[in-house]
Amino acid sequence: MRAAVVEQYKKPLVVENVPDPVDDAGGVIVDVKACGVCRSDWHGWRGEWPGFTGGDLPHTFGHEFVGVVSDAGKSVTQFKVGDRVIIPFTLGCGHCWFCRTGHSNVCPDITMPGFTYDGGFAEYVHVPNADSNVVPLPDAVSFQEAAGMGCRFMTAYHGVVEVGKVHPGDWLVVYGAGGVGLSATQIASGAGANVIAVDIADDKLDLARKVGAVETINSSTTEPIEAVRDITGGGADMSVDALGIPTTLRNAVGSLRRRGTHVQIGMTPEGEGGEVALTINDLITNEIDYRGSFGMPTVEFRYLLDQVSTGKLHPGDLVTRTIGLSDVNEALDNMTTYTTVGTSVVTDFTH
Repeated sequence: MRAAVVEQYKKPLVVENVPDPVDDAGGVIVDVKACGVCRSDWHGWRGEWPGFTGGDLPHTFGHEFVGVVSDAGKSVTQFKVGDRVIIPFTLGCGHCWFCRTGHSNVCPDITMPGFTYDGGFAEYVHVPNADSNVVPLPDAVSFQEAAGMGCRFMTAYHGVVEVGKVHPGDWLVVYGAGGVGLSATQIASGAGANVIAVDIADDKLDLARKVGAVETINSSTTEPIEAVRDITGGGADMSVDALGIPTTLRNAVGSLRRRGTHVQIGMTPEGEGGEVALTINDLITNEIDYRGSFGMPTVEFRYLLDQVSTGKLHPGDLVTRTIGLSDVNEALDNMTTYTTVGTSVVTDFTH
């Protein structure tokens, strides 16, 4: 099969023929029809997350994939060849306490396609423990839109709705208008929140307004914390850092009112690069609620997919470009320079 392979970190991916994945009794093989290119792929390609990949190269990234079941193991009972499916990027073991209580995204034995094993920048991907991990994709949702839902949209949904518990009328400030930030903006706006989007690029802020932001702040020309406090009359009820860099994280927390809630979705590099200093006394005296959010458990997909199927949420609006495997290099390079607008989705696996 064809795949875009990382042979050296920070070097162009090589599109080449690689062996097809091998199925097992409890898994399925997915014929990939579309795969989003995410900033998490960028982190992996840069070599910043060896704890996820084991540091072994060559490696095939891609964790925002959807497609059709092309083979099912003999123990699989819920899926058959030809089924349309979407795959969470966090796959649980299916039997531990966390999986059994609806929190498969934090399973201690989690596997992640594209990270812990080869992923969706390829024609086929194996998915283990299919009955507990694979999610049916409604006919009303196209493959392209579903791939745009990918990691960023499902992650933002879990973070804003389930972890953050956003309410209608809340002021929510989102730092970063990339894939996760735009997704959080659309989702929170759909839930009735007033969203302020913060970024350093006017074209990204323009898109944020189109998907629901009521206010935007260009932090390269405006001090964002004071601007948020002016807009909200004292601070946001909730903040999201969608980037995972020290400046946006600290600004997001600093933008909150007393007893506000911060949701950290953007991931940092491993090691010292991921250590961010916060003034703990401010968190304590202002009773700031700081919450981490990772992926989305399988059981929550029905709510997200129902809203997309009925047209209440539109992840396809964030897809600005469809590309081939060889174009993933350009998409990653654009992320390095922060010039990506919206989401790129691989739909052509022939070149």
